[in-house]
Amino acid sequence: MANLKDIRMRINSVRTTRQVTSAMKMVSAAKLNKAQSDIEHARPFVGKLLRIVNFLGNSVESVQERYAGFRVSQKGKVLFVAIASNKGLAGAFNSNVAKEVERLLGEEYSSIGSDIELMSIGKQAGKAMKARKMQTVKDYNELFDNFSAEAVYEIADELTEKFVKGEYREIHLVYNEFVNKSVQRIVDTKYLPLELGKAEAEDNTMLDFIVEPSKEEVLSDLMPQAIRSKLFSAILDSVASEHAARMMSMSKATDNATELIGELQLQYNKARQSAITNELIEIVSGAEALKN
Repeated sequence: MANLKDIRMRINSVRTTRQVTSAMKMVSAAKLNKAQSDIEHARPFVGKLLRIVNFLGNSVESVQERYAGFRVSQKGKVLFVAIASNKGLAGAFNSNVAKEVERLLGEEYSSIGSDIELMSIGKQAGKAMKARKMQTVKDYNELFDNFSAEAVYEIADELTEKFVKGEYREIHLVYNEFVNKSVQRIVDTKYLPLELGKAEAEDNTMLDFIVEPSKEEVLSDLMPQAIRSKLFSAILDSVASEHAARMMSMSKATDNATELIGELQLQYNKARQSAITNELIEIVSGAEALKN
């Protein structure tokens, strides 16, 4: 059995760790409140914007030939952009993104082989993919060092330019979608080309707008905003999911530390009781020896 000094040192060490994890939990909870508010405000805007663009796309003749954002082609590569974070200590948040990319490459897109390229947003995304022997052609790690909408728009414009030039025929975003504080869901979203579906409103009725000056001009103005907003919304989802995952991870770590302290305290008490008992035995034995 370890001596009393060693057990006391372990208890103090675990208490220090518990203070750190508890503080990180509270910091993540505060950041999560802001991130959750941001995504809850962004989702309705992005959703309505994409519905309007979809409506206009369905209303314009030869939209795939006239607007590169809708172009469907068999030429070029398929790009996967993995979105995670620059930091760890968030449970399986980062590794789940890499696992999903690995699954997509091995199952749904295994037939196209070398026609796939990978990019990452966040240091941990690139690190997790490289650990699984997947190489990225570019990393946008600096985004989270000074996060802003403008920085996201620059990345969106760069991806759009590559798509328009024909370097990529499809661009996918792989990230954690924020559901609630306890649940984050890995999703694979087609970023480009924009898909044309039924132009329906939220109540499943068909949309019908009077557009001025013309549908073509409005579509030309709204499409870049929709593409930018789509990436921005995905990154906001990932940021909220990161804070939620880290809060839950630190909460579990704090609970585990509390449980371990209890076990060590019990071990300490047993060791102390054993030491006292041994001392009493020695005193009694010495007294008996003196009498004899």
